[in-house]
Formats: sequence, C-alpha cells, structure tokens
Amino acid sequence: MSVLIVLIPAQRAAGAGPSPAAEPGSQTPAAVVLQEEWDWVLSADGAAVSARGRGRAATLPAADSLVLVVDAAALAWHRIELPRVAATRLRAALEGVLEEALLEEPAQTHLALEPGAMPGQRAWVAALRRDLLTVALAALEAAGRDPDRVVPAWMPGPGRQGHFSAPERAEGQVRLAWSGPDGAVVLPLRGAGARALVGGDSGFGTAAAAGAGGNAQPVGWSATPAAAAAAERWLGAPVPLVDEAEFALRAAVSGWELRQFDLAPRRRGWRRAAAWWRAWRGPVWRPVRVGLACLVAVQVLGLNAWAWQQQRVIAERQQAQQALLKSAHPQVRAVLDAPLQMQRETATLRARAGQAGEADLEAALAAAAQAWPPGVAPAQSLRFEPGRLVLAVGAWTEAQQRDFRERLRPMGWAVDGAAGRLTLTRAPVSRAGS
Repeated sequence: MSVLIVLIPAQRAAGAGPSPAAEPGSQTPAAVVLQEEWDWVLSADGAAVSARGRGRAATLPAADSLVLVVDAAALAWHRIELPRVAATRLRAALEGVLEEALLEEPAQTHLALEPGAMPGQRAWVAALRRDLLTVALAALEAAGRDPDRVVPAWMPGPGRQGHFSAPERAEGQVRLAWSGPDGAVVLPLRGAGARALVGGDSGFGTAAAAGAGGNAQPVGWSATPAAAAAAERWLGAPVPLVDEAEFALRAAVSGWELRQFDLAPRRRGWRRAAAWWRAWRGPVWRPVRVGLACLVAVQVLGLNAWAWQQQRVIAERQQAQQALLKSAHPQVRAVLDAPLQMQRETATLRARAGQAGEADLEAALAAAAQAWPPGVAPAQSLRFEPGRLVLAVGAWTEAQQRDFRERLRPMGWAVDGAAGRLTLTRAPVSRAGS
C-alpha cells in the first residue's frame, strides 16, 4: 500500500492563515496555498522511502493513502485530566481547562486528544494554530485531494528522544526536538535553553547527553544530514543520521489523528472502513496475510488430496465389482454397470433353476397373505407383472389399508391404494430398510 506524506511547515501558522476580511479582488488563503509548493515523501509499501520532492497540491503524486504531517515546531503539548462531560461538550470543556495555558485565543487554536484518551483519565492534548490546518485542508480539497489523516511530526513518548534538524525555512538555524514521558518541545540549538533542557533538571528530568553513563535514562539521538555536524559538536559524540523523509515516514505510521471535533473528517464510517482496509494491506499485517494465504493453500491442497483419495477408493471398489462380475459370470463380455448386470445375471440363473425371486408372483402373494388383515374377504382378482401385483379388494377402510401398508413395508413392498385396488410394488433393496 503506497503512502504519500505531505509536510506542513510551522511557518504557515505565523502568517499564511486566513485574514478576518479579504480585500476585494485578492486571493483567498486557500488559493494562495494552492499555488505554493509543499515537500512530499512517497513510500510504495509504507515502510521505506521510494521518492521525495516538492510541488503544488495539484501536482502531488498519486498514492493509496495521503497523510499530512504537521511540523514539530507548530505544536504545543499539554497533559491534563480529561473532563467527564459528553462528547459534544468536550471541546468547550478543554478550552476551559487550558485557557490559561494556551498561547493563542481558544477560537484560533485547534485541539486534539491522544489516541485512546478517556474522560476522567490523564491524556496528552495537542494544540496548534487552527488556520494551519484549515487552509491546508481547503487547498488540498480544491486540488481534489482528500487527506486520510493528519499527524504530528513530533510527540511525547515513553522514552527520551532528541532529534536535530535544520529546516530550510529556519535559515540555517539548527533546532532540537526533544520528547519524553513529560512532554515534547522544539528549541533552537543556540542559547542555553536546549542545554538546560537536556543536561539539567528542567521538568523533563535529568538526561545524559550523548548517552553518558550513570543512572539517567539513555537518550535516543538522531539528526538530519544538514544538522549532523552541529549536533556532533553540541553533543561531542557521533549522532545517527535520519533524513527528513525517513523522519516524516516514522511520524506517518503513528496512531495520531489531529483532525478532531469540528475538523473531523466526514463520512467516518466509510473512512474507518477504508483505513482498516489500508491498514490490512500495509506491512504490519503482511505476516497475517501470508499466514491466511498459506492456511487457505493448505486447506485447498488438503481437500484436493482427500478428493483424490476418495476417487481412488471408488475406483478400487468399481474394479472389485467388475472382477467379481467376471468371475461369477464369465459370459459377460462388456461391463457397463457391474451391480445391475450382476443382479440381472443372478436373476436369470435363478429363473433357469426354477427358484422364485423376490420380485416374482410367489413372493408377492406370500407377502400379501402374511400382511392380510384378519376378517377381510380374499381378493376378487389380481394382475401381476414382474415386481408389481395389483389386487382388487373392494372397499377397505383407511385403517385397514394403513395396517396392510405398515406390515408390508418391512418386507420391502410399497402399497398404493385407489378405487378398491391395492398395488404392491417391490421396493429396491436399499430402500427396504430405510
């Protein structure tokens, strides 16, 4: 499943947002953003970078999924206990709780909860300029592109992480994105703020630079190629390289979704089903897909093997029947239906020997005499043909006919009564015991 990642820079939140009133003849903010170029990253399988580039919204490459990644510097993080209110009132309740902590007016700020957040529990709340999302979403909608998710590029996590980068819009200034169990923040590498954050007790706890010894939790460092030299000078140790494309791809696979409350995507049911389908086609579920395919293949092979075995058993039984027919009746030249031919040849031999068969008149009369109701007059007339005896009995009651029929059924004879006649038909041997 291919994934297209579009990077939303933090600078857009500072000056490209919609103005309260546009001048006549001027372009709308969405139209302005529509003409700007965005950095994008394309992954053919969602696990590795396939291509990268920059272009306008209308020229973005096609992909199965479109994910917007908001720059780390555009986000502020707050950990609070979520109010126990209805979902329709949660946004207003969050504004009341965070009113003093927000840098912008609540009406100009967009809030989003971490995945799995529950009322009454502590959870992270991401805050960013509202126009950062509304203008970008409007521009993509005007270009005919519908994002599937909007995720943060940097977020708090259980481990301590530090990433150095030098965005082009920062005019060569290297910055440090720091995250840990107590929050996430982006600071310029120049000055004492970053050093105090990493090397001292600054609310995030004490962390050792460059994985120094001691009891402090080690830090996972990384840096983009453009910021690697400054990061190594600042840390005094080598730093693993992670370019911007790989960094954005890592953020895209997170479980975050910043479009919440009034910016939540429409058609949630359809989007959720589409998201499940894309996730199912992704690399995470690849082992499950392979396992199911192998299971189906094993089942198909097993069924084919079982069918082949059954066909072999049937063929062996047919061959045994043919061998028995030829050994018992050597005069039979061509074998078409061994059981039927065996029955006919046996009946012919019995007739030649003068013995009565099961479908002969003697057998039919004996069965009728044995089942004949007591006190009933004998049959007035009869007509016989092999396997079928018709008796004229006059008027029998329903109870007498039913009793006669029930007595003959175990003997292998079926009885049909109509218009004062009883018709005895020899039933097949396989039906006699059913």
